Amino acid sequence: MVKFYTTQDNKIVEVEKFVPNSLIRVIDPSADEIHMLSSLLQFDPDFIYDSLDDDERARIEIDEDTILVILKIPKKFNGDSKIPYRTVSMGIIIGKNYTILSTREPIDFIEHMIEKSKFEINKRSRMIFQLFLLNAKVFLGYLKEVNKTISIIEEELHRSMKNKELEEMMYLEKSLVYFTTSLRSNEIMMEKLLRGNILKIYEEDQDVLEDAIIENRQAIEVSNIYSDILAGMMDSYASVISNNLNIVMKILTVVTILMQIPTIITSFYGMNVALPLQNNPFTYLYVIIWSISTIMLTLAWFKRKNWM
Repeated sequence: MVKFYTTQDNKIVEVEKFVPNSLIRVIDPSADEIHMLSSLLQFDPDFIYDSLDDDERARIEIDEDTILVILKIPKKFNGDSKIPYRTVSMGIIIGKNYTILSTREPIDFIEHMIEKSKFEINKRSRMIFQLFLLNAKVFLGYLKEVNKTISIIEEELHRSMKNKELEEMMYLEKSLVYFTTSLRSNEIMMEKLLRGNILKIYEEDQDVLEDAIIENRQAIEVSNIYSDILAGMMDSYASVISNNLNIVMKILTVVTILMQIPTIITSFYGMNVALPLQNNPFTYLYVIIWSISTIMLTLAWFKRKNWM
């Protein structure tokens, strides 16, 4: 899908075809759409293909008068996905009189910013740096969600004897690895933009880019902290789960031993031989009393040994 946008009365509006100084939104384009755009705007079609590859690292590539910036964006996956958070790639293709935002799927905050006219299409550097800043804030928002999830799992782990919670923590840790790797590559790319002469940067635009770098660094630090917390929790609570299971097995073993006592006593009186008190009308009552007394004595002995 390819959409063209321009500015009218300080608002971003969609137009039917390309006009100079426009913003072009590309979402999961077909081969024909890629060929159409590359022929119309005279850029390498690999720029779009690279932006659709989620394994691409954040980077900058220059081909004559066209610049490709790959930005890594966080994505929350719902439903059947075991790993709740990953990162996807977005390509920002900057030409003489156009800017292309290319992704494999819609990105919520970008669509929202276009819909609410939060970008200034004519100020391309500022628009791109605003994207960087918003992207870092989205990372931080998802990291807060990860922290809440960790707290919920931590409560469950105190009474858990299954591996479900540990598996959830493992998948969260994988998400944090995706986040940390992508954030670091984003930082390298943004610092390269700040140092180099790749884009014309005005003073106000530079402030936005520096803010984006600061937010990105904060996200890296938070991601590292949560990753360390998860690693420590997984080691600690693996022992907790094992200990919980041992407690249950200990209780079941004690119950089994205590239940064996009346079984042994009653089995003696089930033998087809002459037995003491076999003709006494209160023999059944004696057997019950002996069984209960022996159980209580055994239980007291277990407690004295601190086995319970």
